[in-house]
Amino acid sequence: VYRQERGGPDRRLRVRAVIGADGARSAVAKQNIPGAKDVKCVFAYHEIVKAPEPAVAAAADFDPDRCDVYYQGHLSPDFYAWIFPHGETASIGLGSAHKGFALRETTALMRKQVGLDSCETIRTEGAPIPLKPLKRWDNGRDIVVAGDAAGVVAPASGEGIYYAMACGRLAADAVWQFLATGKPAALKQARKAFMSKHGKVFWILGIMQYFWYSSDKRRERFVKMCADPDVQYLTWQSYMHKELVRRKPVAHAKIFVKDMGHLLGLSRA
Repeated sequence: VYRQERGGPDRRLRVRAVIGADGARSAVAKQNIPGAKDVKCVFAYHEIVKAPEPAVAAAADFDPDRCDVYYQGHLSPDFYAWIFPHGETASIGLGSAHKGFALRETTALMRKQVGLDSCETIRTEGAPIPLKPLKRWDNGRDIVVAGDAAGVVAPASGEGIYYAMACGRLAADAVWQFLATGKPAALKQARKAFMSKHGKVFWILGIMQYFWYSSDKRRERFVKMCADPDVQYLTWQSYMHKELVRRKPVAHAKIFVKDMGHLLGLSRA
């Protein structure tokens, strides 16, 4: 069933295969794939505001050339808050997996905290963000999901666009093989190929989010650790290339030692 336009009449088609790319809380996934109903999400909310005039920006904690990420428990008890400039506008928002957390009220608090409460609000938006990939992406017959519907959002950062595009291509390849061979098992290759390439990154980021975002004390240690040049280099390279950097073993060793120091509380926060 599909609609050509919002509010238009339903139309029905008979097809051999379906790729469900209908976002987090996917109806296609919930109706066809075991376990999809139980996926955990971070609930994100942001406000697009008109960027402040230079005089207001100078008095506020705002730089049009800088993205700000806030690891503060009163703004988000288990994720982070942000201010992302977009030229003439800026995104101010936060996320949390805690049900009932006051997203709108806390965003208003943050805007006042940084001096951007007087900026004109252009629009507000909210959406769930899946916390981890589904354990299964296909129904074993004729359906496979992709993108947010498959849960491919990177933990800790919440990045989903690159992974959704990569996942969509793999889902299309899997459906092509299914149509060419008539074997539904081909649909499993989408998840298998994605996790083979990105699963380790998702696993590490998931551990980071679970541990470092759990308290203000740990967040302070996490921010201190991220000030390290080796951490910055390897993190940036991994982010740009979407894979773990295997070069510079000395840097990896130094980070391991420093990381253990922070984990054990031996390093100064």
